[in-house]
Amino acid sequence: MANSTQLSWEQMRFRSCDGNKKIHFGSSEPEDFRVGEDGVVYAERSFQLSAEPTEFVVSAQDKETQEEWQMKVKLTAEPAFTGASEKIRSDRDKSLSLRYSVTGPGADQPPTGIFIINPISGQLSVTKPLDREQIASFHLRAHAVDVNGNQVENPIDIVINVIDMNDNRPEFLHQVWNGTVPEGSKPGTYVMTVTAIDADDPNAQNGMLRYRILSQAPSSPSPNMFTINNETGDIITVAAGLDREKVQQYTLIIQATDMEGNPTYGLSNTATAVITVTDVNDNPPEFTAMTFYGEVPENRVDVIVANLTVTDKDQPHTPAWNAMYRMTGGDPTGRFTILTDPNSNDGLVTVVKPIDFETNRMFVLTVAAENQVPLAKGIQHPPQSTATVSITVIDVNESPYFVPNPKLINNTSCDQIHRYSKLSDPANWLKIDPINGQITTTAVLDRESIYVQNNMYNATFLASDNGIPPMSGTGTLQIYLLDINDNAPQVNPKEATTCETLQPNAINITAVDPDIDPNAGPFAFELPDTPASIKRNWTIVRISGDHAQLSLRIRFLEAGIYDVPIVITDSGNPHASSTSVLKVKVCQCDINGDCTDVDRIVGAGLGTGAIIAILLCIIILLILVLMFVVWMKRRDKERQAKQLLIDPEDDVRDNILKYDEEGGGEEDQSAEDPSSKLEGVVSLIVGYNSPNKLPSCCQQTSSPVEKSVFRITDYDLSQLQQPDTVEPDAIKPVGIRRLDERPIHAEPQYPVRSAAPHPGDIGDFINEGLKAADNDPTAPPYDSLLVFDYEGSGSTAGSLSSLNSSSSGGEQDYDYLNDWGPRFKKLADMYGGGDD
Repeated sequence: MANSTQLSWEQMRFRSCDGNKKIHFGSSEPEDFRVGEDGVVYAERSFQLSAEPTEFVVSAQDKETQEEWQMKVKLTAEPAFTGASEKIRSDRDKSLSLRYSVTGPGADQPPTGIFIINPISGQLSVTKPLDREQIASFHLRAHAVDVNGNQVENPIDIVINVIDMNDNRPEFLHQVWNGTVPEGSKPGTYVMTVTAIDADDPNAQNGMLRYRILSQAPSSPSPNMFTINNETGDIITVAAGLDREKVQQYTLIIQATDMEGNPTYGLSNTATAVITVTDVNDNPPEFTAMTFYGEVPENRVDVIVANLTVTDKDQPHTPAWNAMYRMTGGDPTGRFTILTDPNSNDGLVTVVKPIDFETNRMFVLTVAAENQVPLAKGIQHPPQSTATVSITVIDVNESPYFVPNPKLINNTSCDQIHRYSKLSDPANWLKIDPINGQITTTAVLDRESIYVQNNMYNATFLASDNGIPPMSGTGTLQIYLLDINDNAPQVNPKEATTCETLQPNAINITAVDPDIDPNAGPFAFELPDTPASIKRNWTIVRISGDHAQLSLRIRFLEAGIYDVPIVITDSGNPHASSTSVLKVKVCQCDINGDCTDVDRIVGAGLGTGAIIAILLCIIILLILVLMFVVWMKRRDKERQAKQLLIDPEDDVRDNILKYDEEGGGEEDQSAEDPSSKLEGVVSLIVGYNSPNKLPSCCQQTSSPVEKSVFRITDYDLSQLQQPDTVEPDAIKPVGIRRLDERPIHAEPQYPVRSAAPHPGDIGDFINEGLKAADNDPTAPPYDSLLVFDYEGSGSTAGSLSSLNSSSSGGEQDYDYLNDWGPRFKKLADMYGGGDD
């Protein structure tokens, strides 16, 4: 047993018989020893152990049944330090005086002096600390001899194993580990392996290591782009999004911990893993301009006329970055070639064949650029980039020469005269001098015209001579038009639909500009300050150089159609901007975000307020129409009533006679022919009576200018009652009568109708009364009404219009009208057959 020892920590393990039980462990010395939930006993501190065993109690309690068990733990020091000893004895030491000795490595062989033995007592002791990581075990032989040196026992083997303690931290083989991974790699791609070793026993927990990643820098696009196998140390990708153009290198801090990674009792160490994201060809070369310009003197070769510059986001000076150029059009005769500058990656346009200014004055080349290696799979980019190269040929003063030389001319030849004219000028922009062929412009050239294709305007001209026979030829003029910022951007589309509630259903809009770079995009989008409701209800966000999103700012907007002005500004110098109106239809939406059918009808041009206004207009219009119809009916009634009083178109026998004034005699005589005063009659007159019989319903008016007319002013129905109910003239006061009233004489006896006459004899009754009135010698020719009995309610009499006497004037003799005086002369002429 050891006299004393230092304990770093030690562990024991307890398990319940029933593995399903939930056991809670406790220690009687919690400051020195702790029992984990897994039943492992740990030393909480480093302390000296004496030669006597250290004892403490470990308790175990069932959490469900509260049943408790206790066990005494006795802790003794192992012979691993100076002072640890072991005693060797022989059975013959009772009868003999023996001497003990040990041999072997650690005793009398290197390393010597580690183990010694007391020759008398046989106590084997350790003289210095043992290190398992240097020598894990010692193999000694023990000997016993008597005082004479004679061997009394056969030598025995003693194997001393050094028990491991966790006194070594894990150590990485390299403090910095370097690895690579291609950009765009999928999750699960292997990157690298890191390795750490522990000098402790690898078969015990002291030497069992576990790995983990402590940190990653940078943390984009995800803070966990990688993971590590905790046992093997293999690092793999765990997330997508590796992009060398954004992050070229990641730095990981890796930790290795023994005790199977226990963070409390395990010893750990760290290392750095540097992961470089390698490049793949995921970016094509892009020209820095759409058009490049150059010039070359005629007849020169091996001259660089233009530098084509491209940008490539891939790693420089790699096959994914190196550009190759080729011409795709504009050089059918092969006068140019394009070389690549290996340092700048520029394309050098070089002339390889001489050019004649008099033949070609300008070349427009189309070139393409691509990398030495193809683009990576799945990259959504065009495989190449294209641009236009405009090359102007410069005229050089050349020596004159004759073509052909010599030239054969026969005697009959003469000087030819050339004439020039246009064959094709689609936009009518040009004119040509017919004599010298000089071409000038007649209008402003517009690059955005429909007649311009790829910035080129083509016109064809005809040249003809006066030779015999005359000959002609055609030539094409190509005009390359440069762009100016003469067009403002517009919004597209012009109409859009969105929901009336605030939700992620933004409207995508695009800016359209007929101009080209640099007079086009990127564009700036904004809403105007006025009216204030625009910025209060809407918001606009640019999502790219040409695109923006318009969305609602408020939580709710009433359904209808709204005009939203959008100010769009291009990138030209100077800028050009315009305000485009986007017609937005706001409607109610279903769960799928689609407008409902009702809202489609409303959205076709009518909002809720507009429909209400239209309905009100329709109601008002109907009321006006109804009022107009009522007014027309009342007007027709009034017109009919007036026609009953006077209608010159009716038969004169059925009309009221209208005169200048009432009465007769001398007072009615005037210079004017009284007969000219007769204008009309009404069908109510069926006979004549004395003037005092004039009903009170009729009143005559007269004036010096106007013609008098009888007007219905008051309806005195008593005058229309039966004749027997009318007050006789005899009861009228004597001496009171009208000036035009006839003298009082004995009235003729008119037939009196019975109280209840038969409806069939009413005509006979009226005819008899008419006859009596016509034959009455006392009746003066006064124009008075002959009043008959009023039909009254319930009368069975027919209408007066059914009387034969008034409807058939051809059967009656009117010659007696000539005897009635001048006032009836007109009637006598009309009905008596007179010349007038």
